[in-house]
Formats: sequence, C-alpha cells, structure tokens
Amino acid sequence: MVRIKPFCGIRPPKQHAAEVASRPYDVLNSAEAKAEATERSLLHIIKPEIDFDPIADEHSEEVYAKAMENFKAWRAKGWLEQDAEEHYYIYAQTMEGRTQYGLAMCCHFEDYLSGAIKKHELTRPDKEEDRMIHVRNQQANIEPVFFAYPDHAEIDAIVADVVKNNAPDYDFTAEDGFGHHFWVIRDRATNDRITEIFASIPALYVADGHHRTAAAARVGAECKARNPAHRGDEEYCYFLAVTFPAGQLRIIDYNRVVKDLNGLTPAQLVEKLREHFDVEEKGAEIYHPSCLHNFSMYLDGRWWSLTAKEGTYDDNDPIGVLDVTVLSNLVLDKVLDIKDLRTSKRIDFVGGIRGLGELKRRVDSGEMAAAFALYPVSMKQLIDIADTGNIMPPKTTWFEPKLRSGVVIHSFEK
Repeated sequence: MVRIKPFCGIRPPKQHAAEVASRPYDVLNSAEAKAEATERSLLHIIKPEIDFDPIADEHSEEVYAKAMENFKAWRAKGWLEQDAEEHYYIYAQTMEGRTQYGLAMCCHFEDYLSGAIKKHELTRPDKEEDRMIHVRNQQANIEPVFFAYPDHAEIDAIVADVVKNNAPDYDFTAEDGFGHHFWVIRDRATNDRITEIFASIPALYVADGHHRTAAAARVGAECKARNPAHRGDEEYCYFLAVTFPAGQLRIIDYNRVVKDLNGLTPAQLVEKLREHFDVEEKGAEIYHPSCLHNFSMYLDGRWWSLTAKEGTYDDNDPIGVLDVTVLSNLVLDKVLDIKDLRTSKRIDFVGGIRGLGELKRRVDSGEMAAAFALYPVSMKQLIDIADTGNIMPPKTTWFEPKLRSGVVIHSFEK
C-alpha cells in the first residue's frame, strides 16, 4: 500500500509554460544553464548560480538565498500561480512518436523510509544535503521525481478518458524535439478514485531522482521531529512525483569510455577478451549490441562484437544478470584494473541519448582509448532488483525523455 494525495499545484500560466519549464538541474552544468536560460526559465530557481557574474559556487549561501528570492519573484510576477483546489495532474511526454502518460501526485515520505517506495541506486550524502537545503528553504518540491508503478488497467482507462475528453492545459515541444502535454484532472470523484486505487498498489519504484527522493524524505522526517502534534497527514509529509506505468517506460543504454588500456596494446586487449567473450570484428560501421550479454566495443578505429560466454554470468541473480555487472567484472576489473566505478578517474559514462557516434568521437579524438556499449536494462530487471532489496551498479539506467522542471510544483509552506 502507498499513500498518495492530490495537491494545489504551483504552475505557469498557459502562455508561459513552454518558457518556464526547463531541463532538470542535474543534466546540464552551470555554463550550459546560463546560456539556455531565458527570462522566465525555471533554471533561475533550480540553478540560481547563473544569476551571478561570474557564475557563483552553487553551494554558497548567496546562491541558496537567490533561489528563494527568485521563487518568490516568479510568483509575484505571475509566472507561477497556485491552483485553488487540490488535483492530480496528467503529465505526458512524447519522444520519437511514442507517448508515455504519468500522474503528478504527492507521495508520503514514510513510504520511502519503510521501503514501499523502492530504490535501485545508492545516494551520496553531499548531493542529498544540497537538495535538502533547497527543499527546506523553499518549503517546496520545485522539481519532481520520476517514479514507476505496476501497470493497472483502471488507471490507464482513467487517464485515457481525461486525455480523450479534455484539451490539454499545456501542449508544447521543447527545443530537444520532445513533446510535453499536461492536463489538470478537475473531476473530484476521479481524483478520489485515483487515491483509492493507489492505496491498493503494493509499491512504487524510483526510476530517476534518487537524491531528490532521499532529500524530500529527510526533510519530511525533520518536520515531523519538530512538530510535537504531528499527525502524519500534514503537507510536509508529502513530496512531488510524476508516476508512470512501468510498461510504458523505456530505459536506454548507458555506455562506458575508458582513458587507457592498462598498459595493453589494442591487439593484446582483444586477445585477453577472448577468454570470456566470443569476439568478432565488425569494421568501421557502428555496431549496436543485439541482445542481453552482447556488447559493442570501439577500439583502434574499429567496432567489435563481444558476446559473454556461457558460465561467465548468472541469469538467476538479479545483479549478476546485468550487463553492467558482466562488463565490470570481466573487463573493467579483471582486464583494465578499474575497481571502483564511483571514484575512478579512468572511466566516464555516456548516456545512450547521445548515440554511439559520441563513443567513436571520444575515442578518435584521443581523449579515450576504448568504448563499450551495452544492451539497455529492462524495467523488469529494475523492478526485480528493487523488489529483492538489491542495488544496481553505478550508472546503469538512463531514462528519456526527462521530466521538465516547472511544469508543476508542490509547496508545503504553511
């Protein structure tokens, strides 16, 4: 069982929605944000260091204060307005002709602490603390987290009915070509029924936004500790998520590039890989992994197919079956002596949204020595790992499209 509720969303008026809505804080650096931010962009609130010249330290007190100042200013100027009544909202995204339909809702922090909201990644305390400062200061979840829920036919039917019978409140295409569509669910009985259905759903799954989720839960726990009359239904108990049916989500590949070959020549590396892989040279044309346990390698101007041999992986182990595990154990650790993916400076990670041409470019430039492309993780694998209490290796999942920040915001300010 998970506890969710509708909320009085803070959101842009229709004519400003496309400009206010921005990419999330963690997919672009400060210089990119400064170049991208137009007058009304939410980037001034989620990356306020861009309002200083030169760009300020994002962890400085003046930057945290600027975020609060800008959030107040956006509301005062009418660029963000709060709905008078609580609603659930439909937030749909279109990428490459395919649309996924999520529900914007508030989730209870205790469900995260109890494990009813399941995670698949570890978080870093320093990144949690940075997000906590913003949530504490703003008394709001400015950016949503991205959750999945087990497919549910009645929720699908409710969403389809709203979409079919109502014009979207927002409907715009961002500069990356992805479509964003948004409906307010205004019917009270429909909102009540959504709450009822989710009360019977056993778990939600963090897809993207582990640090924001952990930070929101910690702030909720802090507010509870400060309130001797705490009941458990206060607004501070809840944080903002957009929650999608798992069957609609697609995880794309998350690839690796390495800076050196650990003293080996390209020919020696290929020879060593033959111990655990069936190795096939593919030539100059980009080669995409064709199935689980098949990898693509770019080395010395050529693409190679690497297929892990039987017995080198465990398909019955939710972690052992992952290709990130196979590559880490058999290549990165055993051959290249890269032990800790979180801290090693000899490896970098490239989201599949950039395409395999980006891997080739980084190797051909001389910046990197070799690249490895992986077959994408499936939602079933992610859910199996979360359900068994396991943690995925670093940089395993990449979800696209990303949620835009500023489409809707949740405030728990009294």
